[in-house]
Amino acid sequence: MTEFRLLGPVEAWNDEGQLTIEGRKPRALLAALLLERGQVVSAETLIDRVWGDFPPDSARTLVQTYVWALRRVLGDVIETKPAGYRIRVASAATDRDRFAELTARGGAAAADGRHAEAAALFTQGLGLWRGPALGGIGGALGVAAAGLDEERLAVMEQRAQAQLGADTQVDLAELRALVAAHPTRERARTHLMQALYRAGRHAEALEVFAQGRQVLDAELGIEPGPDLQAMHVSILRAGGAPTGHASAPTAARVPDAQGGADGGADGRADGERGDGGPVDVPVPALLPPATADFTARARPLAELVRHLVGTGGDAAPTRTALPVCVVSGTGGVGKSALAVEAAHRTAGAYPDGHLYADLSGATAPANPEEVLARFLRALGRPVPDSLHERVDLYRTTLAGRRMLLVLDDVGCEAQVRPLLPGTASCAVVVTSRSRLPALTGAHRIELDVLGPAEAVALLARVAGAERVAAEPAAARCIARLCGRLPLALRTAGARLATRRHWTLRTMVERLSDEHRRLDELAVGDIAVRASVALSYDALDERARRAFRLLGALGVPDFAPWLVTALLDTDACAADDTVERLTDAHLLSVASDGHGVGLRYRLHDLHRVYAAERAAAEDTPQLLRDATTRALGSWLWLIRRHAAAAPSGELETCAHYTTARAGAPVAEDAGTWYESEAAALVAAVERGAALDLAVPAREVALALGSSSFGVANRFEEWWRTHDAAIAATRRAGDRSGEAMLLAGLGQLRYSQDRYTEALTYFEQAGALVEKTEDLRSLAVVLAGTGSVHREQGRFAAARAALARAAEGFRVSRDDAGLGYASRLAASVDLEQGRHEHALTTLEEAHSAYRRLGSRRGVALTLRTTGLVHRALGEHCVAERLFEEALGILRDLGDELMTAYTLQALSKTRIRLGTATLPPLLDALAVCRAHHDTLGEGMVLRTLGEFHLAAGRPGQAAGPLLHALRVWEPLGVPLFRARAMRDLAEVREAEGACAEAAALRADALAVFTELEAREQAESLVW
Repeated sequence: MTEFRLLGPVEAWNDEGQLTIEGRKPRALLAALLLERGQVVSAETLIDRVWGDFPPDSARTLVQTYVWALRRVLGDVIETKPAGYRIRVASAATDRDRFAELTARGGAAAADGRHAEAAALFTQGLGLWRGPALGGIGGALGVAAAGLDEERLAVMEQRAQAQLGADTQVDLAELRALVAAHPTRERARTHLMQALYRAGRHAEALEVFAQGRQVLDAELGIEPGPDLQAMHVSILRAGGAPTGHASAPTAARVPDAQGGADGGADGRADGERGDGGPVDVPVPALLPPATADFTARARPLAELVRHLVGTGGDAAPTRTALPVCVVSGTGGVGKSALAVEAAHRTAGAYPDGHLYADLSGATAPANPEEVLARFLRALGRPVPDSLHERVDLYRTTLAGRRMLLVLDDVGCEAQVRPLLPGTASCAVVVTSRSRLPALTGAHRIELDVLGPAEAVALLARVAGAERVAAEPAAARCIARLCGRLPLALRTAGARLATRRHWTLRTMVERLSDEHRRLDELAVGDIAVRASVALSYDALDERARRAFRLLGALGVPDFAPWLVTALLDTDACAADDTVERLTDAHLLSVASDGHGVGLRYRLHDLHRVYAAERAAAEDTPQLLRDATTRALGSWLWLIRRHAAAAPSGELETCAHYTTARAGAPVAEDAGTWYESEAAALVAAVERGAALDLAVPAREVALALGSSSFGVANRFEEWWRTHDAAIAATRRAGDRSGEAMLLAGLGQLRYSQDRYTEALTYFEQAGALVEKTEDLRSLAVVLAGTGSVHREQGRFAAARAALARAAEGFRVSRDDAGLGYASRLAASVDLEQGRHEHALTTLEEAHSAYRRLGSRRGVALTLRTTGLVHRALGEHCVAERLFEEALGILRDLGDELMTAYTLQALSKTRIRLGTATLPPLLDALAVCRAHHDTLGEGMVLRTLGEFHLAAGRPGQAAGPLLHALRVWEPLGVPLFRARAMRDLAEVREAEGACAEAAALRADALAVFTELEAREQAESLVW
């Protein structure tokens, strides 16, 4: 088994030793995949991880090349998926996962009081580290590396605590180094003080506290936290230095921020103010307790703490403006927990007290007058009758004091303004489901859902670390089904904690049913459905309807114009509605506006709730009408893209009329299809489920002949056709069913699954033959001819393609005519009918020129180049291939670019000017697109490259590999050509008998198929 190491330099090892992974970027790509082990990682994410903000133009191709290079070293552990790449390795194969498993067990042991066992497990986990995480790869992976390094530091602290709890030896040198490197980590400093005290080094322990207090004040402008102060007080009380392992002081009595028997958090005794004057108001302490299982949120927590203790690093007394921080986000995302945690962590910076109020903005908004009355009573002040008098007295009381306010669950700005102090010495934290845009001058922190690792960590805190460690895959699945929403994770974790007989897999099964998911995410008085309902109920009617329709349509993300179609309104009204949903955190921004413009998404649990409300509140006809408008708008846009840049593929769709979409046509069709793919599939499936057979059928067919189909989006292609054909059959539409069957035939043809393709085309033909639809019959015949061509049935291919071309001429379908003529010419080429092929290609070229299809023209140039190469006119062929290559690269057609690179490289082999990199690039692209036929073609050309260079030993591998990948396809002519090349290799090796047998087998195929090679005497 291959072992992967991330806790230090990125490495891979097997039984024979370390595997060589050359280059920082391939190592970065491997690390990015391993950090998301078992998950599909998109190419865009990998580009971001490897290059950051400034990727090269060739980044996507380079990713494919790096994946290919990694597979050569690691084997087939990296899978190519429609949405990206996935690495398949067991958790035991990565040191990161072993570290997580050991530390989770250590945490569970510590929680049970088994401190010695916990310390041993922590030590074992820390022993896996070989240096900084990811070996300092840096770049966009620096954040992930920093997160891993933070986990290491936390475990080092946990080990020290476990060792202290077990009363065993603590490594003082390690603790000192940890505190020196991270002087603001109070937990490590507390452990060091306790360890020093136990070692009888009383004075040194007190000096560690003094240094920490100085650092915290200088760097953060805050006093030491309660635990560190409690350790300091305990050591002072203990007096003289103990010897050996005497009982250590504990933090059992923690001085609060207001003072107490042991003095205030800032070192002042009761009855004194910071300016030496008498205290004339009580010191309120209204903060609720911090969340016991508060997890992650390191970045927003650090940001919030930084703004609470000072602006730009200034200490609170020198500020000139009141710091107001607004923490916003959807219900259940953890706003209140973050605010309260930050308040407790900064309590020492606000020694004059802490005020807290739940304003219930999402349910029954509290009146500011009532909140002010409560605050004034807590401050020992009388409560005037009018709002203005209460505000005046409140602000006067707080003037000059260092007090922290937490205003939780604010509904609108009007609730907040009367509660803001007038002095900059105070600070305010506001949480709200709204962004509160009118609260000017506020620092805003928007909380999103947790990251994958953070979500699993929270689940472990609630449900139990041992249970999560025992079923890591199920834990990740629960996190995904909960949408990584903290409230949902806490609810699922609480249900698991109270049902010890359930496995995590049981919870996965219960959550997998969308109709029951929100029912499962309820425990006690906590329910995800109720949380989302609060935000939904606060919307106006149009926003609620848009929310319901988006949920019913089921799209994972969308562009704002979709709301225009769903609501049947204008763009301005739709944009306003989207913004209201976004401000309410029922929508989030899915893209930042680069490339295709802003896109939005519903959280998975919000989508489930929205679909529930749509089923309860909207009529079936209203949902059908909205879905019809949405599909019609997409179809209009697809047709506009097709008209602007025709693909040159068979067009199987009919002429279903649709209204103009309320959306601009994107300049880059490829990027547009990339962004819309998931939404299009979901919408077609939803339309088919609603028996909207015609629009679902037409969108599916249009996608199959668009750049969507050209890009080999096989899974999406199948899903749209599969859904549409079921609806079409229910509607009894035989003509529509025939075209969808032809579309499935074209799909299987593109996947090199020729037997299946032929079956679908034959089924379609049986339906079409009974109609008088000449064009549909031509589509089916063209597809049938293409399959016959690949399988070497040239007579059948020529007959089918000739009938197809005639049908396209009569129906004036230039796309079909160009397609059928180009394929017919390639059949002529295979049988040596070169002049006839060139004549037919002229007709294809003319058809594509009339159509305006640059891609069709480029493909025709490539086929024309193949004819000239077969005639020995290599310079002419090279010029044609170069012209085709320029067009295809400009269009961004990666696969046909690879095919043309292969053809050009083969020509340059004959000219003696070929180089290896273009062939390696073409091979990587074919593999990334799951194009087995193309992969074999490039492999065979690699063999020819080495043969021409006099390296027969290096030619054998690619040629044998080509034969293996072609074997299941049923492509005898391609295999025969590779066998002929392999015969040359064997002859050079001295295996003359094997060479003769290979040549004889190849010649038999050439003769049977009447291929041009039967008459050729040249090796080529």
